[in-house]
Amino acid sequence: MSRATLIRLAQAAVACALLVLLWRVADGAQALDLLRSADPLWLGAALLALAAQTVLSALRWRLTAARLGLQMGAGRAVAEYYLAQLVNQALPGGVLGDAGRALRARGSAGLLVSGQAVVIERLAGQAALLAALALGLALGGRMLPPGLLLPVLMVLGIAALLPLALWAARALPGALGRAARGFAGACARALLGRDTLPRQLGLSLGTVACNLAAFAFCARATGTALPLAAILALVPLILLTMVLPLTIGGWGLREGAAAALFPLAGASAAAGLATSIAFGLMLLVSVLPGLVALWPVPRARADPRP
Repeated sequence: MSRATLIRLAQAAVACALLVLLWRVADGAQALDLLRSADPLWLGAALLALAAQTVLSALRWRLTAARLGLQMGAGRAVAEYYLAQLVNQALPGGVLGDAGRALRARGSAGLLVSGQAVVIERLAGQAALLAALALGLALGGRMLPPGLLLPVLMVLGIAALLPLALWAARALPGALGRAARGFAGACARALLGRDTLPRQLGLSLGTVACNLAAFAFCARATGTALPLAAILALVPLILLTMVLPLTIGGWGLREGAAAALFPLAGASAAAGLATSIAFGLMLLVSVLPGLVALWPVPRARADPRP
């Protein structure tokens, strides 16, 4: 058995173990009752928000790639993004779909440019989520205990310093400096142009708004109405756990964070568990259109007549 297979099995085992543990300590029976009585209209709203998030993310990727010299149609970008999300949700690691997206879209621009477009697009999404978290702390940071608030502020501070670190790394000698200069230049072209920055900001804010709304809709579906301050301060923390490559699709980590943080908003741990499970299920359903991209396209037959 290969090392990669062992890692994937370990990630699946971690996800299962976390879910079983949470089921026992966060009143899984109550969470199941909340899921059984979930409002389908709110779940449908969450599904629509997640679909909109995928389309906006695909358009952001298309814009980023275009600024780096890689052209693609909007339809192809959306189809590729759906497929990448499907793979990310189905396989451990959460980045295999993005790697495939870069490989398939490389075209004549090459894999380096295609890979830069994918990485920059993903970083733009995470930056928007961190910006929402910063706004949430300004509005509702009091609901976080000091033991949690300080680490969160440290993470935000480090994230804010990363662009400066990249800028400074351009002066390094050798291959590292060349790589930093190349990536910094790609980021500037893809994000900071006069006609590009407003569009990037709009698309990134739209994607994060859809993500937060989808989670809030799942909370409402399972009986919890989160206030705006909690949506901005707590939900980004919950969603950020999904980027940790410890489980499949963030399962287990996301539920643990929701169960731990929901009591800060006056809800129960079981409500957090139910909300996160509902969100995970809606996310899985929302990426199913990615299967269409796997459907073989019949090739036109050549006309045998002279």
